[in-house]
Amino acid sequence: MRRYVVGRLLLMIPTLAGVAILTFVIMRAVPGDIVALQYAGSPVPQSVIDEQRHLLGLDKPMWTQFTDWMGQIAHFDLGQSLWTGHPVVEEIQIRLPLSIELAVLATLLAVTIAIPLGVLAAVRQDSWVDYLIRVFSIGGLAMPSFWIGIVMILTTITLFGWAPPLVFTPFTEDPIANLAQLILPAIAVGYRYSAVSMRMTRSTLLEVLREDYVRTARAKGVGERMVVVRHALRNALLPVITVVSLEFAFLIGGLVVTEQVFNLNGIGKLLVDAVAHRDYTLIQSLVLLLAAVFVLVNFVVDMVYVVLDPRIRYS
Repeated sequence: MRRYVVGRLLLMIPTLAGVAILTFVIMRAVPGDIVALQYAGSPVPQSVIDEQRHLLGLDKPMWTQFTDWMGQIAHFDLGQSLWTGHPVVEEIQIRLPLSIELAVLATLLAVTIAIPLGVLAAVRQDSWVDYLIRVFSIGGLAMPSFWIGIVMILTTITLFGWAPPLVFTPFTEDPIANLAQLILPAIAVGYRYSAVSMRMTRSTLLEVLREDYVRTARAKGVGERMVVVRHALRNALLPVITVVSLEFAFLIGGLVVTEQVFNLNGIGKLLVDAVAHRDYTLIQSLVLLLAAVFVLVNFVVDMVYVVLDPRIRYS
C-alpha cells in the first residue's frame, strides 16, 4: 500500500509536466500576444512594440521561455500576470476561496439531494415515486445551471423584491452576507449536478441489489432496510464517489457562465479574462492549478475506495 501511494504521488510529476508542456505549446501556437492585442489599431512604432515584448520576455526563444517558467515553478513562483502586472499567486488567492466555497456548497447540496432520492428510486423501482424522481433528474440534466440561475434571480426579484448582493463578502467577514450571495448559485449548480449523481446512484444500487450476496442476506432473514443500507449501498456508492469527486474538481474552474450571471469573480472568470488578454503566464498557471486539483482528487478517491471496500487492495 505504501509503495502504491508513493508511486501515485511520483506519477503526478510527469502528469503535471505534460500538462504544462501542452498548455505552453498551445498558447504559443495561437496567433498574436498580449502586446499585439494592447496596441492593436494604434499608430505605435514597431520599435515600441519590440521594446515592450523584450520587457515581458516574449522575444526569447520558446525553449528559453519554457525553462524560465519551469524554473519559477520549481521555486514556487508563478511569476507576474502580463495583463494586470500583479503576481499570479495574488490573483489566484483573491479568487480561489470563492470558487472553492461555491464548489463545496454545490457539492454538498448535490450529494444531499442525489443519494437519498437515488436510493429511494432504486428500492421503489418502476413505481410512481421512481418515475417522479427520474423526471426530476431529467429536468436537472436538461436545464443548464446558468439558465436556472437566471430564472431564480428573476423569481426572487419579482416575488420578494430581493436580489443577491453584487459585491462578494468573504465568509470570515460576514457569514450571512456571504451565504446570501452564494446560496442561489449553489442551488442552481447543485441541482444540475445532483441529477447526474442521482441517476448513477439509482443504476448502481439496482445492479448491486441483484448480486448473489444480497440474495443470500435476504434469504437469511435480514431486513430490507439493513440489506440496502449495510450490504448494498456501500458498494453502490463507489462509482458515485468518482462522479461526485470529478464534478467537484470541475466546479472549481468550470463555472464560467454561472459566475458571470451571479457576478462572481472566481477562477473560471479569471481564466476567461486571461485568455481574452493573451496572458500566457496567468493561463499556464491556472491550467496547471486545475490539473493539479484533478490529479489530487483522483488520488483521494482511490484512497477512499480502500476504506469503503476492504476487498480493494493496492500493491
